[in-house]
Amino acid sequence: MNFDYYIPTRILFGAGKLNQLIEEALPGKKALIVISSGTSMRKFGYLERLEGLLKQQNIESVVYDKILPNPIKEHVMEGAALAKETSCDFVIGLGGGSSIDAAKAIALMAVNPGDYWDYIGGGSGKEQPVENGALPIIAITTTAGTGTEADPWTVITNGDEKIGFGDPSCTFPTLSVVDPELMTSVPPQLTAFQGFDALFHAVEGYIANIATPMSDMYALESIRLVANFLPAAVADGSNIEARESVALANTLSGMVESTSCCISEHSLEHAMSGMHSELPHGAGLIMLSEAYFPHFAKACTGRYTNMAAAMGGTDFMTELLKLQTTCGVDNLKMSDYGITQEELPAIAANARDTMGFLFELDPVTLSVEETLSILQSAWE
Repeated sequence: MNFDYYIPTRILFGAGKLNQLIEEALPGKKALIVISSGTSMRKFGYLERLEGLLKQQNIESVVYDKILPNPIKEHVMEGAALAKETSCDFVIGLGGGSSIDAAKAIALMAVNPGDYWDYIGGGSGKEQPVENGALPIIAITTTAGTGTEADPWTVITNGDEKIGFGDPSCTFPTLSVVDPELMTSVPPQLTAFQGFDALFHAVEGYIANIATPMSDMYALESIRLVANFLPAAVADGSNIEARESVALANTLSGMVESTSCCISEHSLEHAMSGMHSELPHGAGLIMLSEAYFPHFAKACTGRYTNMAAAMGGTDFMTELLKLQTTCGVDNLKMSDYGITQEELPAIAANARDTMGFLFELDPVTLSVEETLSILQSAWE
């Protein structure tokens, strides 16, 4: 038995934990706070609360508020330029996975030369080594979906290329705050999309060919928590017990991503939402799942049985589809987001060109023909 384990992030977890920031030794004196272009961080007072907590520590802050649901390279470069111009010495991602992912990329580009895509592997990226590390990163998550508060990865879109990247030596958050009180404002459908994103991080990491005993432990508990508590969080967003359990599932799924990895389902979805930015990532994963996961069932019989048991049943696909129905996301269609059947070959090609490395982690090899067949079945 051999594995490497490295998760250096300090995590403050639980209801009310945001307030603990005033007691923490923060990694700088001036923060760039990265938030989305939406209204929720200001509407619900989260930004104002954070700014107030920083002031109590005599820490200045600058806000960058242009991040899209699928963050783009142009905003990474603009945010990094703002961090340099205003002499920020650390970066805080406040919001969902997009804001925290963008914060990681901005922290990297605030201290490294050139263009962000110079460091990307896959697609048109140049795969240059990161020379200067990154500014310290703090993640304050207001959603439970990506697990990015517990891993070094970030997903950024450039044109129609949506590619994951990270450098474990510098893009793990220094500190993460997971406070379910900040998640009660997420509407039901988005709660479901995000919860399934966390679930699929755990499921993919559990059946990946690089899974370890540590990732297995995190994955099965994450799967159990999502199955047991996501329906309640969708039904009543103010249910703190449900929110807290789904938040823990999400953080555990990030730990899965730090000790194992996603597989090709994420490559396919990144291609879909890279070419159709209005498609929520979790929704795309749900659309793919019924056609995708049966392909690996024979090769992973024991693991599928274990996942089913974690969800309270005996057959994984039955439990997965039942959970989608319970959460009201069982009738999603690609065509609702503008994806046409004629585009599917281009999506399959994009997935292999931009994030083909994830196909290498599948438990059995997917051929080009099988990849396209999965997309066609999911589209129908």
